Amino acid sequence: MPDMFAAPPAPQAIHPPQRVSQLGDARSGKLAGNLAAFCRALRRAGVPVDAARMALAQQAVQLVGVARKDDMAAALEAVLLSRAQDRVVFRELFDAFFRDPKLASKLLAQMLPRADGRAEPQRQRQRPRVREALQPPEPQTSAETAPEQVELDAAMTASRLQRLQHADFNQLSASEYRLVERLVRDIALPLPSVASRRTRAGSRGARIHWGRTLRQAARHGGDLAALQRQQRRRQPLPLLVLVDVSGSMERYARLLLAFIHAATARVRVDGQARQLRREVFAFGTGLTDLGPAFRTSDTDAMLQRAGQAIADFAGGTRLGQSLASLRRQHARCLVGRRTLVLIVSDGLDTGEPEDLARELDWLKHRCRRMLWLNPLLRFDGYQPSARGAAVLHRAADAMLAVHNITRLQQLAGAIASLMKQST
Repeated sequence: MPDMFAAPPAPQAIHPPQRVSQLGDARSGKLAGNLAAFCRALRRAGVPVDAARMALAQQAVQLVGVARKDDMAAALEAVLLSRAQDRVVFRELFDAFFRDPKLASKLLAQMLPRADGRAEPQRQRQRPRVREALQPPEPQTSAETAPEQVELDAAMTASRLQRLQHADFNQLSASEYRLVERLVRDIALPLPSVASRRTRAGSRGARIHWGRTLRQAARHGGDLAALQRQQRRRQPLPLLVLVDVSGSMERYARLLLAFIHAATARVRVDGQARQLRREVFAFGTGLTDLGPAFRTSDTDAMLQRAGQAIADFAGGTRLGQSLASLRRQHARCLVGRRTLVLIVSDGLDTGEPEDLARELDWLKHRCRRMLWLNPLLRFDGYQPSARGAAVLHRAADAMLAVHNITRLQQLAGAIASLMKQST
């Protein structure tokens, strides 16, 4: 019985036997080592690749062969990737890893492409995660210097922290991205509060708190020393967050979801913890309810569940169609025209502007304020000239920037200022 995992024999006229002997088998020689090096580069770029996937990559190369570069790339992508958002990084890293045209017939004859004058402009256009993954690994430190190295990295220099405060999320390397993802979880977002129907004892109020007044009089022999008042409790505004998970928002969506999850989990009003009513949805070509994921207390677990729930990550953007789904299926998340709506998007909508305008008009008449959080405000002189962006700009009450840590720290103050202007 023939071996189903063996590579099919190639015609002698196209693939001479000596060429196969130069490349070697996928389980030994240069090919196996360079496949492992490529998998390690993917891991440095933030793509989860374990030993089992590396073994599958070797079997996949045996099955498809090395005659065509695109077939090999498709086979490796099928066995090494498990998330749609890693496809762009994989393709850029694969092209950069095997770029040398002189070795295209051998594919994996060397570990890294040679740095020539023509390859440098293409390297400048690569993503920071790909550039960092292609860099050679740093030399190992000795046992005596290892504790100082770890302590210096944990403390972080003031210049690096200052740079990360103003660095655009889309320009971060893989290691900086992981660090910033941890930093955004410590940013507070105190939301504006409103008076609720419930009351509590206080020093002010139009109504008298007779129970407390009589108890105080009993302690003073029946004399009424002062009239105790009832005042209305304060509660944070209900929050509705719509996060764009299209391809252009890939680097921002994960960070902003982590920020919203951590910042809205510890809302305090009048010095006391209050339960915040928050509804979070992800939209791309469709609408995804992230409520079950946000009920998880741990932010890492929330991101994992959200990634499993979102089926259209790094796809297109159809905000009008997503808002229509919100109107038909989740209209109850808008509470009595008191809900604060945050739309996190770059406004590059691919749907019809008329549909988007109609759905935004419905949403605006059922919320207290609708704010557009736009990462493209990082560009000086930005104007919402795209069709979807122009419609969203006209409907939103304000447009705020959320492209770095500093802007996220200023977000609470900007929201509070806008709410004061509306009252």
